[in-house]
Amino acid sequence: MSSIKSYSIKFLVIVVALVVLFCADICIGSASVSFKDILKNILNENESMVHTILWQFRLPKAMTCVLAGAGLATSGLLMQTLFRNPLAGPDVLGLSSGASLAVGLLLLLGRGLNFSWGEWSLAMAASGGGALVLLLMLLIARRVRDNASLLIIGLMLAAATSSIMSVMQFVSRADDLQSYVIWTMGSVGNTSWKEIGVLSFIFLTGIVISIFLLKPLNSWLLGENYAKSLGIDVNRSRFWMVIATGMMTGGITAFCGPIAFVGLAVPHLARLVMPTTNHKTLLPAVLCGGATLLLFCDILSQLIGSAQALPLNALTSLIGAPVVIWQVMKFKKISV
Repeated sequence: MSSIKSYSIKFLVIVVALVVLFCADICIGSASVSFKDILKNILNENESMVHTILWQFRLPKAMTCVLAGAGLATSGLLMQTLFRNPLAGPDVLGLSSGASLAVGLLLLLGRGLNFSWGEWSLAMAASGGGALVLLLMLLIARRVRDNASLLIIGLMLAAATSSIMSVMQFVSRADDLQSYVIWTMGSVGNTSWKEIGVLSFIFLTGIVISIFLLKPLNSWLLGENYAKSLGIDVNRSRFWMVIATGMMTGGITAFCGPIAFVGLAVPHLARLVMPTTNHKTLLPAVLCGGATLLLFCDILSQLIGSAQALPLNALTSLIGAPVVIWQVMKFKKISV
């Protein structure tokens, strides 16, 4: 009972931090907006500059942070549970690379091939690219049981897709190449409300699937054979983990670019705050933790960059890399 109370208090603190950072992200930017002005303009329809800044720039950016951070963190939790490897994640296993390749086909070659430029085409292409890479990784995982080897294969797949992208960049036009390079830096400030609607649909679908997978996720922690002994259909649960992770990673990558380390680091931070293996506790903590982390990084990018925000990947990597190093040292029992 005391542990449940402790987890409830910790989760409440995370939620409060999420709300505070959401409000701060709306207030901070090249043009400072007070919280009092936000309250005045949040519901009133007028043509003031504050109202325009709030509804066309700040709110869409903050909402994208919440959706992208929570979605990537959940994808990382699913991957770490599925592969039973603390260093697994959407970007490490090549999911982001597959999604980037699919989006690169549209951005670099799409105009010449007359591809559609709608929000759904970008989201579907990136989701498909991420899901295909993960399916390939699962097929390999059936023959390669060593987790370290599996991660190496994932990195090699990422290197292969990077090589293909290099060739595509070489033959692409300068304008398209510039758009793609900027996209790869990661950004949450370029989404419209229509794009947020598409991203919300993808995110909610992935989260609903994850909620239905809570029991299989807990069973997977002790291995595939243990899950089978509990009556879990491992093939079916693996398939839905693939679908949920591919959808969320692909959709987020389509609209925000390949954001690094969030999916890898946040599950570990959540376990550090809430030391439990029960996904009924971990999933809400990871959801809120991912959104909180990305909001925090976006605020830092605004404060440091002032009028022009820094690339989001620079800050997520600075925060995520030490977490990964700590995790490797912890499991390898390296003393410092």
